[in-house]
Amino acid sequence: MVDLKQLKEVIAPRSARRHGPSFPHKEVPEFLHRIPTTENIAIAIWQRLVTKLESAKLHRVRVYETPDLFVDFYGEE
Repeated sequence: MVDLKQLKEVIAPRSARRHGPSFPHKEVPEFLHRIPTTENIAIAIWQRLVTKLESAKLHRVRVYETPDLFVDFYGEE
């Protein structure tokens, strides 16, 4: 069981804004040496969130490019 208030406090400051930064390769530390593809954005979001969740297990991160084009990342095994 997850406290939704705690979940919101973890996710809100770490999730990407709706349109993201104008220059992610210059403004986001994860992309200073990595191309900000949709796949890499999903991985970066996962890495930011997975270590911050105390009483829950992250299942998936989904990043949309368009309403019908998206990437799902389920973590690494």
